[in-house]
Amino acid sequence: MGERPDARVVERSDAVVRVVVACVCGSDLWYYRGQSPYQVGDPIGHEFVGVVEAVGSDVQRLSIGDFVVCPFAFSDGTCPNCQHDMMTACQHGGFIPAGNGDGGQGEAVRVPHADATLVRVSGEVASGAMLASLLTLTDVMGTGHHAAVCARVKAGDTVAVVGDGAVGLCGVLAARRMGAERIIALSRHPERQAVAKTFGATEIVDTRGDEAVTDVVDLTGGIGVDATLECVGTAEAMAAALGIARPGSMVGYVGLPHGIEFPVMDMFGRNIGVQGGPAPVRAYIPDLLGDVLNGAINPGIVFDFTTDLDHIADAYAAMDQRRAIKSLISVSNP
Repeated sequence: MGERPDARVVERSDAVVRVVVACVCGSDLWYYRGQSPYQVGDPIGHEFVGVVEAVGSDVQRLSIGDFVVCPFAFSDGTCPNCQHDMMTACQHGGFIPAGNGDGGQGEAVRVPHADATLVRVSGEVASGAMLASLLTLTDVMGTGHHAAVCARVKAGDTVAVVGDGAVGLCGVLAARRMGAERIIALSRHPERQAVAKTFGATEIVDTRGDEAVTDVVDLTGGIGVDATLECVGTAEAMAAALGIARPGSMVGYVGLPHGIEFPVMDMFGRNIGVQGGPAPVRAYIPDLLGDVLNGAINPGIVFDFTTDLDHIADAYAAMDQRRAIKSLISVSNP
């Protein structure tokens, strides 16, 4: 916990958002554990929702007092990549907080390209459950959905989800939302298995590595699954995802890769494809937002630990020690 300069409008397209709730991401733990470089005092956190407090002179679609969801990447909405719904590759964009100066785990954030980046929420957002579900749209729900999109999930499919963190659990929910008939969740933790079942998992496999591959293939009559979501990013997780994919299917991968090498000849022989990367959640928020607001989905269930900024170290410790799936940080009133 430390002090930083107050967020302020710098460019005419900026907005300053007062943070209402934020959270800790699994990727933040790489800094916490010393596995990625971090300079004490640098901003951190890329998931938050809040209220617009100031806008630059070019901002036309937002007003002070608007409640907004902020995706983890900012984008101008006009470049060729944005027009292709790939906002994470915006030619004039970037990721919060890198290059931005303010992190979501703070009191306020300057958001560049505010008109194109921020999504205004209409209606009642004050309840804790609703705030939690809106917060997932900034990253984990959109990322789980991206894994399902990349895996080409369609109605009637048998889907497997590798990873039982918040993203993997949201991947289960996304697969159910997209009409999957069977959803096999790979998880060894009872509390996460329970959330997976709540989100639509029909079967749980609690083994790992080669044993998990054998178990999933056996469950599918020796064929493998129609679509695979890899939501971890480790070599073991990717090997399992590729091992359970049926010939001709796709693996959607959204786990930040660490030490992965693809077995290209095996993939070639089995006609297995992979697609994934940082989720362009800004493209997905409008549809997902509608389902959150009408109660069709409640992804906020993934938050099972809540604290405030003064105790944010507890939020990190709870996730690091796997006492929590995902930690929510309450910052201010809506």
